[in-house]
Amino acid sequence: MKKATMIAALLFASVGAFAQNWTLDKAHSNLGFTVTHMMLSEVDGKFQNFDVKMTSMKDDFTDAQIDLTADVSSINTNQEKRDGHLKSADFFDAAKYPTLAFKSKSISKVSGNKYKVMGDLTMHGVTKPVTLDAVLKGPVTNPQNKKTLAGFTVTGEVKRGDFTLGSAPAAVVGDEITIRASGELVKN
Repeated sequence: MKKATMIAALLFASVGAFAQNWTLDKAHSNLGFTVTHMMLSEVDGKFQNFDVKMTSMKDDFTDAQIDLTADVSSINTNQEKRDGHLKSADFFDAAKYPTLAFKSKSISKVSGNKYKVMGDLTMHGVTKPVTLDAVLKGPVTNPQNKKTLAGFTVTGEVKRGDFTLGSAPAAVVGDEITIRASGELVKN
């Protein structure tokens, strides 16, 4: 029994040794969104403070585990009054729900460098499954520090109402929120 336990422990340890851990290069990444106002104009915003951690054993990232968190209080639409309103209980309720999170469940390669990322998005205390489109750029080696980098552009759409995110009618604030994130990840 001890021998079987030792073999199992070594097997799990060797699998972990091949895992590739990636961290976000925050200076070269952004997490943004767009929503329609009054059925007329597009309002862009972003989260200033967010982080992504990724683990993958495969070079094509189809087995990657992605965890994203964003500080809701860091929302920025370039309009202080609107930002305050979005942080209030009328929308995100940052005091009660300070974090937005995404956790991947699966990643499938569509073709070339295009992927579908399925996972759970948690906003305003509500968790829903979402499917996002991703485009991989790289991996490449940074010629200055010799670190391996990979870039991802992720896009998708979620419905504000699915997350009980504000009671403003869709004619005032659109129900569809377009997500656009661009991240540069560094292999550890």
